[in-house]
Amino acid sequence: MATISKVRTPRPLARTARWAEPGSKSATLFARAQGVLPGGNSRTTVYMAPYPPYAAAGQGCWITDVEGDRRLDCLNNYTALIHGHAHPTIVEAATRRLALGASFPMPTPEEIDLAALLCERLPSAERVRFTNSGSEAVMIAVKGARAFTGRPKIAKFEGAYHGSYDYAEVSLASTPETWGSLAAPASTEYSRGTPPAVLHDVVVLPFNHAEHAVARIEREASHLAAVLVDPVPNRVGLVPARTEFLQALRDVTRAHGIVLIFDEVISFRVGYHGAQGALGVTPDMTTLGKIIGGGFPVGAVAGRADVMTVFDPTRGGPPPAPHGGTFNANPVTMAAGLAAMRLLTPDAYARLADLGAKLRASLDDCFKQAGVPGRVTGLGSLFRLHPVDRELSDYRSTRATPAESERLVRLVRRLMEHGVLMSITGLGCLSTPMGDAELEGLVETFAAVLEIERLA
Repeated sequence: MATISKVRTPRPLARTARWAEPGSKSATLFARAQGVLPGGNSRTTVYMAPYPPYAAAGQGCWITDVEGDRRLDCLNNYTALIHGHAHPTIVEAATRRLALGASFPMPTPEEIDLAALLCERLPSAERVRFTNSGSEAVMIAVKGARAFTGRPKIAKFEGAYHGSYDYAEVSLASTPETWGSLAAPASTEYSRGTPPAVLHDVVVLPFNHAEHAVARIEREASHLAAVLVDPVPNRVGLVPARTEFLQALRDVTRAHGIVLIFDEVISFRVGYHGAQGALGVTPDMTTLGKIIGGGFPVGAVAGRADVMTVFDPTRGGPPPAPHGGTFNANPVTMAAGLAAMRLLTPDAYARLADLGAKLRASLDDCFKQAGVPGRVTGLGSLFRLHPVDRELSDYRSTRATPAESERLVRLVRRLMEHGVLMSITGLGCLSTPMGDAELEGLVETFAAVLEIERLA
C-alpha cells in the first residue's frame, strides 16, 4: 500500500493551544455555558476536560476557533461534512431555498428529488422516509420493523452505537465484568435507569462472529422483528464487517422473516453505493443521516417497498407505523443535501478512498517507526487510531484498557494543540477539500506527536 510521504526534516509544529490558557475566550465561554447548560454543553461527544475550544468559523477543511487558531478538521462534525465547511455550491442551494421559506405544513418538491437520488444509489432503497437525525432514523426503522413483523424484540451487536435511543444503546459500553460470554453477550444498560423491559427486548450479538450470531438469532427468531447492524461500526473500532459475516446475517434473517437493518448513518460515506455496495450485501432497511443533509440536521429510513408500506397513509385509516415530525424533509435540508450528494460523484468517492487508504497506511507506518503501540482501522474516507498492538476484529478486541485510553487521549490532545482536530476516541475522516498537501502535514504532525509520546 502506498503511503503519504513524511517530511524528512520536520518543520516546527504549529502551536494551537491558546484555548487552554487561563482567561482564554473559550474558558470564558465555558464558564458562561455552565450556568445555562448541564456540564456546559448540549453534546456529550464534544466535551473534553477541562473544557473544549469553541469554534468560530470553518472554511473548506479548516476550522478557526474563537482564539483565532486554525486546525485541519479531520472530524467534520463527526463525519457529516464530507465537503468540509461552507462549500459554495451547498451554501448557494441552502440560501436560495431559505429565501423562499424554511419549513411548511406541506410537502415540498425537494424531498422527492433527494429521495430519488438515494433510491438510485443505495441498493436497498426502493422507498425513503426522512427524519431529523440518525437517532430518529434508527427509532423509526425499529418501529417499522416491529409493525411489519408483529414481533417485539430486536437484535443488535455489543459495543455498536446507533444513536440516543434506549433500545439501540443496550450493551453500548459493556465491560469485561458485565459483557458475559461471546456466544451470548449480556444485555447491559448504558444510561442509568434503563427499564428492565428494554434489556429484555434486546438480544445482543457478537460482531464479526458469524457462527455465534446466527445461532443466537435462530434461538430467538420467533420473537425478533429486526437485526440492526452497522457494517463499519465506529464504536466497535471502525473495523469493517467481514463479507461472509454480513452474508450469514442476510441468510438467517431472510429464512426467518426478520428485517435486516443496516445503520449507514456514518458508513454511507465509504462509497457511491454505501457500505452495502462496497461489501456486497443488501439489507431490507437502511438508516441514513450526516452526509445526506449537506451540513443540516437530517436522517432517513430507506428500504424495500413492501417493508416501507407500514408508513403509508394512503391505504385507508392510520398506517401500521404512524410517523410524523415538524421538520421532517424541511426544504432547506433537502436542498442542501441534494447539492452535497450530487457533488459526490463516483470519481469523488474514488479519490477520497485512495487518500483514505494512503493515510491509514501512513499513520500505521508512523506508529511502527516511533515504536509506540498503535494501529489504524477504517474504510474509504474513514480512519480510527487505536493505542494497541493486538489484532482488531470486534468490540472486545478494540476496547482499550485504561492505560491505552490515557495514551490515546494524550495523542489526540497533542494533535489539537498542534493544528489537527480529531475525536477524543480516535475517530477521523477526510473531506473533499483535502489533498496531498494537507495529509502530508497531518502525517508529519502525527509523527512529531508520537515522538513526544515516545520520549515522555
